[in-house]
Amino acid sequence: MTGPPRRAQISQRLEMLPPIALRVAATLGLADLMESGLSDAEELAAAAGCDADALGRLLRYLAQLNVCRAEDGGYRVTPAGRLLRKDHPAGLAGWLDLDAAGGRMDLALTGLLHAVRTGEPGYDAVFGRSFWADLGADENLSDSFDRLMAGKAAAVAAELAAHADFSGGGEVVDVGGGSGQTLAAILRAHPDLRGCLFDRPAPVRAARRALEAAGVAARCRLVEGSFLDGVPAGGGVYLLVDILHDWDDRTAERILRACAAAAGPGARILVVERIPDEDMGGDGAAADLKMLVLFAGRQRNASRLRELVAAAGISPGPVQLLPSGFSVFEGRVEAAAIAG
Repeated sequence: MTGPPRRAQISQRLEMLPPIALRVAATLGLADLMESGLSDAEELAAAAGCDADALGRLLRYLAQLNVCRAEDGGYRVTPAGRLLRKDHPAGLAGWLDLDAAGGRMDLALTGLLHAVRTGEPGYDAVFGRSFWADLGADENLSDSFDRLMAGKAAAVAAELAAHADFSGGGEVVDVGGGSGQTLAAILRAHPDLRGCLFDRPAPVRAARRALEAAGVAARCRLVEGSFLDGVPAGGGVYLLVDILHDWDDRTAERILRACAAAAGPGARILVVERIPDEDMGGDGAAADLKMLVLFAGRQRNASRLRELVAAAGISPGPVQLLPSGFSVFEGRVEAAAIAG
């Protein structure tokens, strides 16, 4: 008697409409519009720039998903539906917006077949160019990605500043440091440290504002560039937060070698990521597939990270688990490494 329940369970997992409908609702800002007082399907369609009949059919389905409820000839957002508001603290809308980086990353999952067959990013097959080229060609897309990364950084920055070992660091170089929140938190918590934020021009401009607001700009230099071409020299600690998992092993090793060469002997490399269990259980396997589809990257467990770090001429060290679930993997440069 286990057949029908099993079929029902897998049927629920196979259904693609609910996650797409929720993303369309988030993209159109329907929760925000309903919260503002609009309820009639035609009013909502006019405000969202949609066909009234088509939107009415979507709203009817969203009511089945408990995003909204039919009431007095219109629709009202539910408590669950409020999670899709663009200003909700949970920040879901930014990740679901199909017109922005978060939603496009989700749509790229339709390229999983291509990625599995070829080992190449599915994103390229779906959108015709790489994720990074997409960001470079579309300022709005790039800005949306930077906002998402700033949200992630805010969640881990305080923990990193409080729990990671920066003793004797001198200058902390945040490689691909984005909006500057992580480095700002570290410099606030450690007045003896100096900082260097290294990233693309747009994030560096945003970082300048964040560092000034935090009152630490005087202790931090800002450098524009690509870590694929090398990184600023002279740091005592090189910080890689959610960087290596975006890249295949060869490129990740190249990034590590660049950090080691810039740092010199005795410096430390801190890799900060969600490090899966050795068997890639929990969310590990899913995260790994997403990295494959998006970038031909890889979510590495501790063993694989040790191999990668050692291959780059860096001595693997301890792994520290932070309360948020992120981990700090430490490596030490024992001898000058050759970038390449």
